[in-house]
Amino acid sequence: MPSEIVSVLSNQPVGEDVFALELPALHTPKPGQFYMLRREGSVLLLPRAISLCRKEGDTLTFLYKVVGKGTAELAAMRPGDNLRLTGPLGNGWPLEKLSGRVLLVGGGIGIAPLVSAAKALYQQGNPPDCCLGFPHQPFYHEPFTPYCRTLHIATESGVAGQQGLVTQLFDPGQYDAVLCCGPTPMMKAVVDLCKVSGTPVWVSLENRMACGVGACLVCTCTDHQGKNRRTCKEGPVFRGEEINFDP
Repeated sequence: MPSEIVSVLSNQPVGEDVFALELPALHTPKPGQFYMLRREGSVLLLPRAISLCRKEGDTLTFLYKVVGKGTAELAAMRPGDNLRLTGPLGNGWPLEKLSGRVLLVGGGIGIAPLVSAAKALYQQGNPPDCCLGFPHQPFYHEPFTPYCRTLHIATESGVAGQQGLVTQLFDPGQYDAVLCCGPTPMMKAVVDLCKVSGTPVWVSLENRMACGVGACLVCTCTDHQGKNRRTCKEGPVFRGEEINFDP
């Protein structure tokens, strides 16, 4: 498991409490994998698990939202500051298995791991369609444009795109596969729609993590048979039909 000290290249706000953090790319990750990030000298015990957003040349970009002490600490970092970067970790999107029409569905900060998926599908000669949902002002949707056949946006406030939920933007029956990441209720709704249409769907879970390697079981979820699954080790990408989204 690679773990190195790297220096921040850039750390810019791209939305309300949302930042894009750029770091040197020392390894080649797969779309859908994640890293553990921790500022050097931090008084906080645990690193933060952040999905890879994109890799361009020798630069990794991570998109994150400030929701607590750990992400607030990341937001305060400036170019040249050091952090420990551990990864890439977990299993990514099964892009090599996908053919036909593919749809990407993202909600809020959950759009992050879909950017690299869009680029990879485009490079495979199969640009996807993309539907993104936001509570209010959209953010960081521009990077999808070069790689997607179509891009549709929904906002609950109606400030941009179609007013309403992202699930109102598409019919999964028109697709051969769906990739999804976002708030748990949104992913559950997408999976339920895909079950009705019989469309294969993969979800990227964003469970809280501690170790990132499957040892501590903090990130455990359950499948439809009640079996425990480690999000960091067996995921974060799972077949949507396998996951139990109910409390």
